[in-house]
Amino acid sequence: MMDRLMALLALVVLTGFLGILVWKVPRVDLFVVVAITLSLAIWDFVANAWRRPRRR
Repeated sequence: MMDRLMALLALVVLTGFLGILVWKVPRVDLFVVVAITLSLAIWDFVANAWRRPRRR
């Protein structure tokens, strides 16, 4: 449970940082790169946060 909370916090911090960057530097190409970056980060979070752990 704590792993998911820390991953969510990291995703929120990344989104905040990139949001400030896009807000201060309003360029279309930067927005595209930020959108791709956030979509990959969200995809990674969702794919790994709800994956069942392997049993040995």
